[in-house]
Amino acid sequence: MEIILLERIPRLGQMGDVVKVKDGFARNFLLPQGKALRANAANKKKFESQRADLEARNLEQRKEAEGVAEKLDGKTFVAIRSAAETGQLYGSVSPRDIVQTLNEEGFKIGRNQVELNQPIKTIGITNVAIALHPEVIVTISLNIARSDDEAERQARGETLDSAEAIYGEDVNESARPEAFFDPEAEYGTEEEGAPASEETGGDEADESA
Repeated sequence: MEIILLERIPRLGQMGDVVKVKDGFARNFLLPQGKALRANAANKKKFESQRADLEARNLEQRKEAEGVAEKLDGKTFVAIRSAAETGQLYGSVSPRDIVQTLNEEGFKIGRNQVELNQPIKTIGITNVAIALHPEVIVTISLNIARSDDEAERQARGETLDSAEAIYGEDVNESARPEAFFDPEAEYGTEEEGAPASEETGGDEADESA
């Protein structure tokens, strides 16, 4: 289907361009959201009569988006989620969740502005692009962790292993599972608690003789 773009669409073109796209993309996305018109004679005439107004509105929206971008670009948001020891989330973080997180921080965006190809399914820090306007795209960071403490440690660049995730930041050797079996505690050492050697036993036998 041939359409007339009413705004800049990445990888398609600029406002006023006539481009050919798949029918489903046009019917399900571009046309319903007012981003394009069918490219027929009537709509071409309609667009030309409205071009000045569309360009003025686009400029105003871009300025508003640039103002938001100054506050949002590079900002980090923390999302606390339940996860397994391996870091796999019980569930996922979707565009809907990101919108809710940003809205709670005072940034009003729509789900279609979150450029996330697939949900996030592991803990860690992930960069996500937010399209505030077709010509204004910013990047935020999502710090997904099991607790505020873990989020702070990830923000400092720490990589958490499974034992630290279970036992906490101050984990020590006595807290790790392998510490519950201590070969030295079981059998002793030569310096302390070791059984008498055969040589020692022989000296005692000589003295008693």
